[in-house]
Amino acid sequence: MASSLIRPPPLPGQPSSGAKSRYAGSLLSPDELDRFKNLLLFAQTTVDGFFAGRHRSPHPGSSAEFRDYKDYVAGDSLDRIDWRAYGRTRRLFVRRYEDETDMVAYLLVDTSGSMRFSGEARAPKFHHAARIAAALAYLMTKQGDKAALGLFADTLKTWLPPGGTRRHLHEMTTALERVQPDRATDLPAALRQAAEACRKRGRLVVLSDFFADPVVLFDALAQFQHRGFKILLLQVLDPDEIELPAHRVARYVDLETAEEIEVDAEDLRALYRQNIRVAIDTLAREASARGIEYQQVNTGEAYTRVLEAYLGFRGPVR
Repeated sequence: MASSLIRPPPLPGQPSSGAKSRYAGSLLSPDELDRFKNLLLFAQTTVDGFFAGRHRSPHPGSSAEFRDYKDYVAGDSLDRIDWRAYGRTRRLFVRRYEDETDMVAYLLVDTSGSMRFSGEARAPKFHHAARIAAALAYLMTKQGDKAALGLFADTLKTWLPPGGTRRHLHEMTTALERVQPDRATDLPAALRQAAEACRKRGRLVVLSDFFADPVVLFDALAQFQHRGFKILLLQVLDPDEIELPAHRVARYVDLETAEEIEVDAEDLRALYRQNIRVAIDTLAREASARGIEYQQVNTGEAYTRVLEAYLGFRGPVR
């Protein structure tokens, strides 16, 4: 009987044995490297090319008490531009008032071992999640809002508090580029830690494969809902995790525990597909029942669809 061996893909940034990884040293594939030298430039070009000007800050304000200025970005009301300041500086500034507050997006990205998985000719799940997180962070700062970044596995490993400067954006993308996914997942524990760090109410965006008990997961998310957070769950999955590749006898290796099991994939494919579909549907259904946004992210599809979904998650254009 023919056999097929499934092994964990190399860690991001590390070469595979005997050959250089096609993703080594970068979150981008070779065909993207010539155009995007780093993740920050990648995020900037993505947002500017596809989404700039399609959304405006959800806090327009109406108080007559002037507070300060911010740089004009596409989508801001022309009524808010200070034309006298433009005449002096030749730069566009928008007036802000006392009742205006910056919106904060808290981006939590799963860096556990399971995020290393990749199907044939596809980047690991973490690469996909990192691209999305970087683009969302850039979008937030471009809109004059703030973004925070949390990287987690079994605990909240890295936390960058909210910021809206170019330097802060660079720190976030650099943190994403340095990640080497490993360790087991404990998403509920990481969420409880993140709740203590998220001091200001805002948008919570979680990028993960969500291989967790849904009951415990939503219990952990409840603390954010009680504080008025708006939540978006982005479930990042590879097509092979949904369909199960067509192997006969295969050895499967757990990317988090290194446990191995050898099975005849033909014997369990139908049951596997049924179980993974139930797990996905349960996550989506339980999220909807609680007023939590949910979006499945397929690594075989363009991630720009997720960014469009995020604009809808933030609310209608004003």
